[in-house]
Amino acid sequence: MITETSPRDRIVRAAAALLAEGGREAVSTRAVTRAAGVQAPTIYRQFGDMRGLLDAAASYGFAAYLHAQAAGDLADDPVDDLRRGWDLHVGFGVANPAFHALMYGDPRPGETPTAARVAADILRQLVHRVAEAGRLRTSVDQATEMLHATACGVTLTLIRTPPPGRDPALSTRTREAVLAALVTDSPAARATSRADRPVRHAVALRAALDTLTTDFTPAERALLTEWLDRITRTTP
Repeated sequence: MITETSPRDRIVRAAAALLAEGGREAVSTRAVTRAAGVQAPTIYRQFGDMRGLLDAAASYGFAAYLHAQAAGDLADDPVDDLRRGWDLHVGFGVANPAFHALMYGDPRPGETPTAARVAADILRQLVHRVAEAGRLRTSVDQATEMLHATACGVTLTLIRTPPPGRDPALSTRTREAVLAALVTDSPAARATSRADRPVRHAVALRAALDTLTTDFTPAERALLTEWLDRITRTTP
């Protein structure tokens, strides 16, 4: 039951519930106004149009899922947190296909739904921690793009496959294959992996560059950034 007094809150929650129950087609102006107890002009005054409302509903659903799945502190191993981030992404999409479709199913150049931006920011932060630990084999940008692309692909594959035919190990196998290409497996493996050691050190320094207190001039910082980026693009 909707108890919020804010019209915006009532509208978002009503749209999210309709979306979860019946998909995008269920989120009509008439259905939302009836469920939220508001007039149609209120929706357009608050969100501009139905696309704005759907964006807000998807963001609400994604935030609610993350809150329900929250596990507290970060793990000691940043790669384990990256694994958990992957599992959250796939789990959300499979459990909420209508929300996932709004976030990723209608890509438009220059336009990214709010929930998709939040998800991308979370993923990038997780990848950045791996880079700071000296365990990333490529740049943060490249690793983030690869993880995002493959996680979305796995999620869409599972959504499109009827539940009885889904491979329960598909996500885990794909996740570990991608991580094997992007990160070192353990401190021991890192110590014995000589070919990509310079690249991993450059990635770690690049990730930490913004936090350094060294008195670089803007030109020096730009030059160092260029050098580090050039090293991270090197294939061992």
